[in-house]
Amino acid sequence: MKILVTGFNSFKGVRENPSEQVVRALAGRQRNNFSAELVTAILPTEYVAATRRLRRLIRSERPDAVLCLGVAPRRESISLERVALNLDDDPTADNAGVIRRGCKIAAAGPDVYWSSLPLEVFEKKLRRRGIKTLVSNHAGTFLCNHAFYVARQETTRSRHGIPCGFIHLPGIGRSKGNRARSLHRMIRAVECCVNVLGQGALRKKSGRTPAG
Repeated sequence: MKILVTGFNSFKGVRENPSEQVVRALAGRQRNNFSAELVTAILPTEYVAATRRLRRLIRSERPDAVLCLGVAPRRESISLERVALNLDDDPTADNAGVIRRGCKIAAAGPDVYWSSLPLEVFEKKLRRRGIKTLVSNHAGTFLCNHAFYVARQETTRSRHGIPCGFIHLPGIGRSKGNRARSLHRMIRAVECCVNVLGQGALRKKSGRTPAG
């Protein structure tokens, strides 16, 4: 079982991207914490470069699941994204200085891709751990939605049935104490989701029905 987990680096308005910090933390502890093999990557916050890197990773690594992470600084909960839109439309420039307004991500692609992650299971498991969580119907129209759409398109093309989707993390607390606590909570949340994916794959191989 191989799971690809990606985050983004910092960009204008976000000096420290928690998705990058979480992915680096997972990479450092994966041998002890997970039964699945993790492939971790930090994507550049650039439309073209992120697309190329993500497609290359999915094609070369052939993961059994893809979990993309990003930050929604104004949100206070872990946001499990349900839908990826075929749309880039944000006034913020990416790290290469590119601004995209009203542009389709894939000219001939569907307007929407739905997440194929077990969002309801994620939500239940996270709430049991006391982690504020919600299912969101809008991943924005900047790089997070872009990566979500590209990943779903690529996994649909390569192998049907691969769990693939996106989770938005809230911003990191400003004070040192809050920062440490919030980052620790996010790491726990993503670890939980990764383990759900790993356990689901094991049940599938053994022929047992995954628990809700």
